[in-house]
Amino acid sequence: MLRIYDTRTRQVEEIAPGRAVRMYTCGPTVYRYAHVGNLRTYLLSDLIRRVLERRRVRVLACQNITDVGHLVDDDPDTDAEPETGAEPQTGADLAAGADPGAGAGADKVVRQARAEGRSARELARFYEDAFRRDTATLNLRPPEHTPRATETIDLMIELIAKLIEQGHAYAVPDGSVFFDVRTFPTYGEISGNRLDDLRPAHRIDTVDPRKRFHADWALWKPADGELTWDSPWGRGFPGWHVECSAMSLRFLGSHIDLHIGGMDLRFPHHEDERAQSDAAAGHEVVRHWVHGEHLLFEGRKMAKSTGNVVLLSDVVAAGLDPLAVRMAFLEHRYRQQLNLTWDTLRAADRTVRRWRTRVAEWAESPSEPMAADYVERVEAAFDDDLDTPTALRILRDLERDESVAPGAKFESFLHLDQLLGLDLSTEIGKVRVLPPGAGELLEARERAREAKDWKEADRLRDELAELGVRVSDTPEGQTWA
Repeated sequence: MLRIYDTRTRQVEEIAPGRAVRMYTCGPTVYRYAHVGNLRTYLLSDLIRRVLERRRVRVLACQNITDVGHLVDDDPDTDAEPETGAEPQTGADLAAGADPGAGAGADKVVRQARAEGRSARELARFYEDAFRRDTATLNLRPPEHTPRATETIDLMIELIAKLIEQGHAYAVPDGSVFFDVRTFPTYGEISGNRLDDLRPAHRIDTVDPRKRFHADWALWKPADGELTWDSPWGRGFPGWHVECSAMSLRFLGSHIDLHIGGMDLRFPHHEDERAQSDAAAGHEVVRHWVHGEHLLFEGRKMAKSTGNVVLLSDVVAAGLDPLAVRMAFLEHRYRQQLNLTWDTLRAADRTVRRWRTRVAEWAESPSEPMAADYVERVEAAFDDDLDTPTALRILRDLERDESVAPGAKFESFLHLDQLLGLDLSTEIGKVRVLPPGAGELLEARERAREAKDWKEADRLRDELAELGVRVSDTPEGQTWA
């Protein structure tokens, strides 16, 4: 069975499913296009689902859509991040009548909608649709539930009211509601941040006098204007953290097997979410917390502030198959920091295209049973905390193993593509089959070109021509016909 690293327990644990596994993934804030770093987290959820479903385990997945409540200062892409679970807005920013689309403490969706001259709803739906297209392009299986924050405000209000009734939250005269973190003694188990060690974020000059403790965070924020609602505490909108608690409890219940997210969400978002959900339910709601590591691009954090955001559409515009992104992610373990580069993506693109060509070649051979030893080893690597780099190395060994019949390779690669999600069967019946030995010569020539050994590259081109394979060099790499 699948074993995966649990961030809270800090060890690899076996996922012990019952009749079904309930999995929650923190979804996108739909105010801009998702970049490839964002998409890495959603691939993590997809891989977990594919591994479990291969074992005939039913997966019930929920992934929210944040279309309100995520403030500019909550953004983990900003250069200065909060040092506590407290929001870094001042009291004046959140006073009754504050504008949720202006200045510090602004809602991202509202602010971006104004910048683009759209309504907040129009903007959110536009980027939500773009996100769905990107995830479909990467072969990410859609979750059963994708609730929008704006359509589940009643659930959040109910949860906040329950937390107040239980003594875990309190309202203040201006209409704000805060979670009383000192009522939750195990706060910090996910990130390791002890409550006694937390201090106000460095962007706050003074502790918010409305709070009982500086690390308390807002569950409800008073405001007027677009994307605000009536509540028992006055008109306003929910805090970002309470959204995931309300939606996960509603759509998955109070016993959730897996909660997935990026490493940047461990603190404060997931700490706050755990406190809210557990306080309301009266027990530990999430069994396993799983986090994917950061992605760098060309050695720098991928963020708007650094100017190196790469979208899936940029990869396609560069002439690469979008599933080269998926392949590049598979080359690295999910909880290792990945430095993605254009060279990495081009290499991944070549591998995807080569494997599709090989699968098309092998499809012409008589059918054979799968290469059981190779298949079992690849599946075992996936089971072992999603060790995808090892899985790919085993597949490359299978590709080169001349003792395995082509028909067996065909069956093995197609079977394992249920885990890989690389569409390896797309070229069957569409491409000319390379003559024996030509694939190895093309690989050798590509290596020679990368090493700028032009004499060897020319020699290999001539050797390929003798086999009837015509090679052309393009800015995106060599092609053949």
